[in-house]
Amino acid sequence: MNYVSAENLSKSYGVKVLFKNINFHVNEGDKIAIVAKNGSGKSTLLKILMGKEIADSGTTIINKDIQVVLFDQEIDFDPKLSVEEFMMTLDSAPILALKKYHHALTSNIPDDMEAALAEMEIHKAWDLENEMEQILSQLKITDLSAKMGTLSGGQIKRIALAKLLTETRAEHRHTLLIMDEPTNHLDVEMVEWLENYLSKSKITLLLVTHDRYFLDAVCDKIWEMEDGNLYLHNGSYATYLENKMIREDNLNSTIDKAQNLYRKELEWMRRQPKARTTKSKSRQDDFYETEKVAKTDTRKEKLELDFEMKRLGNKILELRDINKSYGEKVLFKDFSYQFQRGEKVGIVGKNGAGKSTLLNIIQGFEPKDSGEIETGETIKFGYFAQKGLQYKEDERVIDFIKEIGENFPLANGKTISASQFLRLFLFDDQTQYSPISKLSGGEKRRLHLMYILYQNPNFLIFDEPTNDLDLPTLTVLENFLQNFQGSLIIVSHDRYFMDRIVDHVLAFEGEGKIKEFVGNFSEYREHLKNEEKNPKTESPKVEKVEAPKDTSIPLSVTNQQTATNNQQPKKKLSFKEQHELETIEKEIPKLEEKRAAILEQLNNESDYDKISKLSSELESLSGKLEEFEMRWLELQE
Repeated sequence: MNYVSAENLSKSYGVKVLFKNINFHVNEGDKIAIVAKNGSGKSTLLKILMGKEIADSGTTIINKDIQVVLFDQEIDFDPKLSVEEFMMTLDSAPILALKKYHHALTSNIPDDMEAALAEMEIHKAWDLENEMEQILSQLKITDLSAKMGTLSGGQIKRIALAKLLTETRAEHRHTLLIMDEPTNHLDVEMVEWLENYLSKSKITLLLVTHDRYFLDAVCDKIWEMEDGNLYLHNGSYATYLENKMIREDNLNSTIDKAQNLYRKELEWMRRQPKARTTKSKSRQDDFYETEKVAKTDTRKEKLELDFEMKRLGNKILELRDINKSYGEKVLFKDFSYQFQRGEKVGIVGKNGAGKSTLLNIIQGFEPKDSGEIETGETIKFGYFAQKGLQYKEDERVIDFIKEIGENFPLANGKTISASQFLRLFLFDDQTQYSPISKLSGGEKRRLHLMYILYQNPNFLIFDEPTNDLDLPTLTVLENFLQNFQGSLIIVSHDRYFMDRIVDHVLAFEGEGKIKEFVGNFSEYREHLKNEEKNPKTESPKVEKVEAPKDTSIPLSVTNQQTATNNQQPKKKLSFKEQHELETIEKEIPKLEEKRAAILEQLNNESDYDKISKLSSELESLSGKLEEFEMRWLELQE
């Protein structure tokens, strides 16, 4: 079944051509990712399909039997509504039937209940409430009474995502789901859940994302927008890159041939100015076409990172017994870490775990509760925060960068100009002389990033740098950071980006516990899976773990003494361990009794808020019971 067809679609803003005469089809079951640098027209194309913008020319045909649903980066909501009220504003028949059913439950009018039950049956809405609760739970939305106006940007994004997914499940007709950067503001667990949800769902999807693991897991087609054209690729991100390279090689070969022909034809044009008759008119026309191809500029600036960085001294940055709490919530407790020259550290953890707080404390933007921070005298921080770019009204891109300096120093004693540096980060000459206010949101993020790097810091601190950056810019940034000789701290939920850059992971695991892991992000995640299979109940507050060099060797905690002989005889329990065993044997029956009571309550409860609270209690209780049981087995052995 065909959902959408477009023929000869074109759109420009002033002299800037976003796309010209592009053609495409979206069929049922397609899962398509759109790849392009910021400002190429990705979001504009999505808005045209939604009917929010009009193309300059061409036709777009959308099947009348489908609905088109957009998950946008800009979310409209009434701040006075509660989360539950916002979720129930969906204008779909199953949701309306569910609302009528809830009203009938409180009205006690038999006719109302009879009508409500009939509508619930007609629109197959019986499972909808349960599905909605599951989606909300997976996205960590628990307080349905909270007002929308009191929530953070990340919370609003998650609630809007929950509403969208509920809508696609509620409507039983065909749906084209359009998603613009859905993984922004989601932590890794939520991203992986959404990835699994979309990959297994039988939906038709058009997606813009910078998350390459997410893209590969969910999508089977890629649309590439470049220089006003649309290129269609079947397969993975790696297949797209291979196809792109082949296309560029073929184009360069065509240009080389055209340049050779152009030199010959140019000589003919100059040699016979008076002999040109109407018979040679076709040859003249061919000459101008050849000239156009021969002068095509396909050069891509390659980022060379051998720049003159300010010297790093022996002392980089050392944290000693740092503590920070907000009321009863402990972010980190007695945290110590010594950063090394050239070390690239990734910080991961759930939203609200204290990652950004640590970055602010390191730079002196926020006070610590206790502890010491010693920063080397030669350290020059470069901080890329989540807040937006600050600039003067009508200030041009090139002038903004030149405020720092006209040139950027290289290690070989040479320099590159501000304009050359901008080109490295995909700002063409026309864009460089445009007002910053005219840039897209992603282009402003890219300029902000450039502004930090152009100041030539030797210790970079990045807080979610990949949000709203396009894939071409991310590739440039990754190349930059891989060769960066200074120290680096990155907070990011982008798994691919972290895998390419970091060599250490600091994992914020909650309740003040931070685990240090030597390796990249995927290795850390693999370590977590191994831990789940072989859980340890007791561990230090700051734990250092190294990725195994041989996968047959188990991971070891470095500050716990490793047994030198696996055949050592069993030791008798110490007095403390014997007391612990006796305590556990008393506590386990009590916990099992409590769990049984909660399960009984859940079976008889219909109020969602109480169900949510009881489920949280059950999860916490089960976790504690599992810890006790594992510790009991260890002590028995």
